[in-house]
Amino acid sequence: MHNRTIQEGKTIAIISYITWIGTLIAFIMNNDKRNFFASFHIRQSIGLSLTSLANTLLLTKYLGPWTTGIIGLVLFIFSIIGLIGATKGEEKKIPLFGDIFQDWFKTIA
Repeated sequence: MHNRTIQEGKTIAIISYITWIGTLIAFIMNNDKRNFFASFHIRQSIGLSLTSLANTLLLTKYLGPWTTGIIGLVLFIFSIIGLIGATKGEEKKIPLFGDIFQDWFKTIA
């Protein structure tokens, strides 16, 4: 990927990891001028946001607060990994789910 593409999309990519609101803002910002680097990170953050939502709403009932708390912490660490990758200008997939999120959300961003 070209350095110019990365530099143009870096801000949007970083914003996408700042809660689900940041993901929504990054998605809207990237809609006008599609940047491949930003789209990569938006897909990762959409996946993390939806997984976190499912963890909070669904798994708490079945697994209890301690288990979902640990899962939430792991998801937070994955977000930090993605944020660091975006800051460095790397297309770093988050562990375990990165490929899945890129495949599932390839038409979204």
